[in-house]
Amino acid sequence: FVIVVQVICEKADRSNIPDIDKKKYLVPADLTVGQFVYVIRKRIKLSPEKAIFVFINNVLPPTAALMSNIYKEQKDSDGFLYVTYSGENTFGE
Repeated sequence: FVIVVQVICEKADRSNIPDIDKKKYLVPADLTVGQFVYVIRKRIKLSPEKAIFVFINNVLPPTAALMSNIYKEQKDSDGFLYVTYSGENTFGE
């Protein structure tokens, strides 16, 4: 079974959300998508009123899904799970 998941995290093209300082992550297998999104928010210092959306193969995964399950289903042939994040302001600034 998987203990850590190898993730490459990149900002979506044309997104107005901040760039992430680190692209490669070793994520604990029992981390949920929601918890990983929290990690991304912290790394890009995203303010609380801004929304963030995470996509895996252009699909929004369920926030309660385990990263290990997503990895098993969606990992690339190179062994990495590719995650794209995007944002928009939900408060219409």
